[in-house]
Amino acid sequence: MQKEKITEKIVTWLKDYAEKAHVKGYVVGVSGGVDSGVVSTLCAMTGLKTLLLEMPIHQKEDQVSRALDHIDDLKSRFPNVEAISLNLTSTFDELYKSFNVNDEEYPAEKLAFANTRARLRMLTLYYFGQLNGLLVCGTGNKVEDFGIGFYTKYGDGGVDVSPIADLYKTEVYELAKHLNLIKSIQNAIPTDGLWDVERTDEQQIGATYPELEKIQKEWGTKTEADYSGRDLEVYKIFSRMNKAAQHKMQPIPVCDIPEEWRN
Repeated sequence: MQKEKITEKIVTWLKDYAEKAHVKGYVVGVSGGVDSGVVSTLCAMTGLKTLLLEMPIHQKEDQVSRALDHIDDLKSRFPNVEAISLNLTSTFDELYKSFNVNDEEYPAEKLAFANTRARLRMLTLYYFGQLNGLLVCGTGNKVEDFGIGFYTKYGDGGVDVSPIADLYKTEVYELAKHLNLIKSIQNAIPTDGLWDVERTDEQQIGATYPELEKIQKEWGTKTEADYSGRDLEVYKIFSRMNKAAQHKMQPIPVCDIPEEWRN
């Protein structure tokens, strides 16, 4: 992996896109994970205004401390970096109470509850982005965005640009080391942080990112019959999640009306 070339490519791409869009820079949600750590650093390297938002909602203490430590590190390295910490826990709790839904009556309530966290953060990012003339910069990687769809539609998937969406998760970790991110971010165990009880990505998905990447790289060239053992298990996980997430990956369907019906 040619890390220097990839870094330069993304930084130049971000800078050119912002200049063509006539905006001042980017706003990034910082979670304490490696994806947001890498993306926020790349945005900072553009020299454009980079606003980091730390937005905990019932977050574990180690996630919050990693995010704050990363923010402090970036602010010490880049004069164009600003940051705001907004604890959205009470806001989220009030919103949730207003829904007044019985989780026993609606089995999908817990997942909807988790996804609402991501959507509240999206709303916050766009609010501060508009106030400051900034674009919302996404932090999704290739496996999450185009493999298994492991993100919230109109939550962390609601962004203006997505600079690392063509990088696999393992490549993002390589870039984190190359960019000299703080060690706690480099070593962070992937988690979406959307549940009251800690659930890592691997626990939720049932496979590691390297396992999923292996299948994604062969996707379309191999079938289920080509796999056995653990690879077959991961293939089935990838296939199931990929199919279920097509509504996230494809453009919004539009019902076309025949032109002659307009007369």
